[in-house]
Amino acid sequence: MKDVKWDQALRFRLIEIIALWEGRLTTNHLCTAFQIGRQQASRDINSYQSLFETPPLVLDRSIKGYKPTQAFSPKFSQGTASEYLALLHRQKEMVEAFDCFELGHAESEIVSVPDRTISPIIVRSLIQAAREQRRVDIDYISLSTPKVIGRNIVPHTIVNDGFRWHVRAYCEHRKEYRDFVLSRFRNEPDLLDRSDFGREHDTDWNESTVLEITPNPYLSEAQQQIIAEDYGMQNKSMIIEARNALVKYVVQRLNLCLEEKLLKNTPEANQLTVKNQPDTIAHLISKSP
Repeated sequence: MKDVKWDQALRFRLIEIIALWEGRLTTNHLCTAFQIGRQQASRDINSYQSLFETPPLVLDRSIKGYKPTQAFSPKFSQGTASEYLALLHRQKEMVEAFDCFELGHAESEIVSVPDRTISPIIVRSLIQAAREQRRVDIDYISLSTPKVIGRNIVPHTIVNDGFRWHVRAYCEHRKEYRDFVLSRFRNEPDLLDRSDFGREHDTDWNESTVLEITPNPYLSEAQQQIIAEDYGMQNKSMIIEARNALVKYVVQRLNLCLEEKLLKNTPEANQLTVKNQPDTIAHLISKSP
């Protein structure tokens, strides 16, 4: 693999990520991602195939694309769920395009923690179901119910909350839209028929709340100014708009404190709070599954 140029290696990486996690690769994936023509995309796929004694992809005309064979094993990518999900999350950013450059102007370190285990088969099924608005028969386990339970859901969006990945879906058992942690799915999901419960009926997903975030008023003026500068606030205020379904994750990520007693008694441990609608925000958090 040493003779592969870096720009081609990036395209090979995308080929592997899409094939593994979506189960269907087309020339359009490469055309859109790298702004290349269809002929160039076809040559890239053929070049990738030629690197292996047994081609890892097979053309399946029923899905109008390539799918991975049983012998598929990634060589240009890590084969981890976080790699694909991060690509979804920042697909329009340029950061990924510069992975092969060694800038190295200063020492740096990134804290790495183990990724939660997520199966490609599960992600493929959920993405297909979301794309086609289909019901899915899943096996799921949770801390409140620590045994595998089957249920039918209708997924519509895969979400990163800053700490883990989950799918937003309508739950037929609970008769409401809920969040399902991807690492807690078990076995292979079964795709069922189409459902009427799509994204457009998820009220908490479609409605948003504006949060005005400020330093804890019980900090000293100097301390409040430090916090304001940390987050680039203007007049000690920062506005964030979030979907109602995701408000609780904003609160968790920023460690926002909504309790007056905690703000007053332990201000240095609770540096940020919400100036507007604290009761509304607390309600959104309390009703989240």
